[in-house]
Amino acid sequence: AVLSGADLVLELPVTYALSSAEGFAAGGVRILSGFCDMLCFGTETGDAHSLMATAKALLSPEFKEALRQQLDKGLSFPAARAAALENAQLLQKPNDILAVEYCKAILSQGSKMQPMPILRQGNYHDVSADLENPSATAIRALLQSGEAWSDFVPEAAGGIFRGADTYSLAAGERAVLAKLRCMTDEEFEALPYGSEGLWRKFMQACRSCDSIEGIIAATKSKRYTRTRLDRMLMCAYLGITREMLEQAAPYTRVLALNDRGRAVLKQARLSGSFPHVGEAVDDPYWDLEQRCGDLYSLFRDLSPAPAGQEEKQRVFFKE
Repeated sequence: AVLSGADLVLELPVTYALSSAEGFAAGGVRILSGFCDMLCFGTETGDAHSLMATAKALLSPEFKEALRQQLDKGLSFPAARAAALENAQLLQKPNDILAVEYCKAILSQGSKMQPMPILRQGNYHDVSADLENPSATAIRALLQSGEAWSDFVPEAAGGIFRGADTYSLAAGERAVLAKLRCMTDEEFEALPYGSEGLWRKFMQACRSCDSIEGIIAATKSKRYTRTRLDRMLMCAYLGITREMLEQAAPYTRVLALNDRGRAVLKQARLSGSFPHVGEAVDDPYWDLEQRCGDLYSLFRDLSPAPAGQEEKQRVFFKE
C-alpha cells in the first residue's frame, strides 16, 4: 500500500475486524479520529448528505423502537432495520451499509472527521474480474486459481503478490473442525452472536457436521444471516468470547509508513490520540494477536506455516 501511494498503514485490530458492520466501522472511526480530519470510503451512492441523514435517522429513539418491533416479528437484523426505517434505500447494498455505519460512528463518537464518500462502480460480489472495476472477490479467485491477475492491481502490489504464499479456508478446514469439536458447552455459550439460543444450535451443528459449510447450513435460518454465522464460527476457532469482542482494543499496530506517515504518527503521539505500536507490547491483547496469527498460519495452501510469524513481523518503512 505504501509503495502504491499510502503514507501510513494501520492494522484494524482483530476484534474490530470480526465485529458486525456497526462494530467494524466504530473501531475504524475510533482509531482514525486521532489521525485524520476526513474519512474516505467507497459507496454505491457517493452522496455524503444522504448517508449522514440516514445515519441520524438510525440513531433516533423512534427508530430504535420501530426496530425492536420488527425484530419481534422474527426478521433478521438487516431485514428488520430496513423495515423500520422510513427511507431504507441506502441500506440495500454492502458498501452503502458500511458507509452509513461510518457516519453513525462519526456522529455517536463526536468525531471531528468529515465523511468523504467515493462512488464505487461495478458489482461488489462479481466473481469475474471487470477490467475497469474488478471486485475483491474476483481478484482473490484469480490469485487462488493461478490465473492472470496482474492487470487488476497496481504494479507495485503485483511485484509483492508474485511468489507470495496463498491461504484458503479449505486448507485450514480440518484445523477449524478440530477446535470446534473440542469446545465445551460453556465455551459455546460464551461466543459472540449466540443470543436467543443460537449458540446451542451452532454447538449441535459443530458436533454433528463434517464440514464448515455443513455447520453453517445446519445453523442458518431466516432470522440469522450467513455473515453473522461466519463471524461466530471464526470467533470460536480463534477463542474470542463475547466479552473480549465487546472490549475496546487497547492499541492499533503500525504496519507500514513513509516519512510523511512518520510525521503523522509523531503528531498523534504528542496529542495523546489512539495508542499505536510498531513492535511487541506487554498486553493480553498482544497475546490474542499472536494466537490468531499462529492459527491463521494453518490456512497456508502448500503446508502450514511455522508458528511465531506475527512476532517476527517488522514495520515496513519507505524512504
